[in-house]
Amino acid sequence: MLILAIEGALAHCSVALLRDGVVVASALHEGPRGQPYALPPMVAQVLAQAGLAATALDALAVGIGPGGFTGLRTAISLAEGMAQALGKPLIGVTTGEALAADLPATSRIGQALWSVLEQRQGRVVLEIFQPGGSEPRAPVILPLESLPDPEGAVLLLGDAAPAAAAALAARGFQAQALAHALPSAAAVGRVAAQRLSGALPPRSAMPLYAEPPATTRPG
Repeated sequence: MLILAIEGALAHCSVALLRDGVVVASALHEGPRGQPYALPPMVAQVLAQAGLAATALDALAVGIGPGGFTGLRTAISLAEGMAQALGKPLIGVTTGEALAADLPATSRIGQALWSVLEQRQGRVVLEIFQPGGSEPRAPVILPLESLPDPEGAVLLLGDAAPAAAAALAARGFQAQALAHALPSAAAVGRVAAQRLSGALPPRSAMPLYAEPPATTRPG
């Protein structure tokens, strides 16, 4: 099965083409800005690297957040447009799911997994996976000092993981920050493959913005 995955939630954006869960072509754009200009040619680049036309795809996948408004809007709009034009299914994958997909399964045994992303004004966006769970709770935004009390040992992922680990340790909880800070299109594609096989429940491409975009009303 061929899946084209697009990810633009955080400080870089990426595209990957996977055949039966194995990456056959990929592209990465570093930097928190530029997704509207970078992603469309990256899709064309990845398909060209693989020597395939878009019509050969079986499905598309996209990271739906939490994350920045512009990156998510660009990635989801591009994926939706391609899926509609090609008549292919489109699968959504959360940022926490993509981060978790890059971990060895054995590292999570008996432990909760938290995806913790930096947010403005000292807050974080939190997705919680229960021990052994593959589906996260709905994301919440809260101050770093208001993280919930974990019921046991917890693994932390995301760009705010070190700060969250320190905050929990100061309250006497056991927490380990791991180095997987940004989601990848390859991980998005692997999670999407599990959804297509029925191993995970379906998820639409409805965006999970951390917050609405900051705008200024005309004077």
